[in-house]
Amino acid sequence: MNTPKHSRLGKPTIYADQYDASLLFPIARAPQRAELGLGASLPFMGADLWTAFELSWLNPRGKPQVALAHITVPCESVNLIESKSFKLYLGSFNNTRFADAAEVLARLRADLTEAAWRGAVVQSSVGVKLVAAEWFDREPIEELDGLSLDRLDLDCDRYSPAPELLSAATDEAPVSEVLTSNLLRSNCPVTGQPDWGSVQISYFGPQIDQAGLLRYLISFRKHNGFHEDCVERMFMDLQARCQPHKLSVYARYTRRGGLDINPFRTSYPQALPANRRTARQ
Repeated sequence: MNTPKHSRLGKPTIYADQYDASLLFPIARAPQRAELGLGASLPFMGADLWTAFELSWLNPRGKPQVALAHITVPCESVNLIESKSFKLYLGSFNNTRFADAAEVLARLRADLTEAAWRGAVVQSSVGVKLVAAEWFDREPIEELDGLSLDRLDLDCDRYSPAPELLSAATDEAPVSEVLTSNLLRSNCPVTGQPDWGSVQISYFGPQIDQAGLLRYLISFRKHNGFHEDCVERMFMDLQARCQPHKLSVYARYTRRGGLDINPFRTSYPQALPANRRTARQ
């Protein structure tokens, strides 16, 4: 079984000169989910929204081509894809000739689907969309909508996940709120490097104490976990402690190695958020 310690994270790396799908390193979601008490039946749906900013290949005449790629990995997939391996995989396209962008897109979709669902019988395709250079100026920068928790002036002294900081007014009428923060930081579970992000909490239910929620989000500051795992931990803690009738948790992490990862988890069916980067990304 692939585990983070077996990946190329934190290790000297030789960059492939030609296309190589074997560079992709899937990591099973199950062990981290088991720590949260999750089994095969998930209490949420959603996806991991990736953006690849450093995608390039050669056309049949050897001329470099560039594009952006938006990738949608279903959260039901049995594996997440380790980000450094994803970077190395994309780098292997750089000096490889492809007939056209359609061939590149098809190769990406097939390889990423295989990695995300490796070991599973039932699969659903990973979504891939290429943005050609002539459309780059149509890629918007947008901040997450909602009421900013960062406006609160408060003391903080907890820097490991502390779900006991969460509370809600369960004896009052339910409310509908969208709350945001730019103060999310967690750390790579292998290298310890910081991962910076913004988070959006959308819910309908007992009103969540905002000061406690902000302190809770800040408490991830020394936590070691992949982006996907952090968002699922937030979702489960909010469900358990605040008992919302509906809940969505969406985080947009800043890019590293030309990739950003933006997990979205929701308790009810809805459209995925548009994969639009924030100013920090």
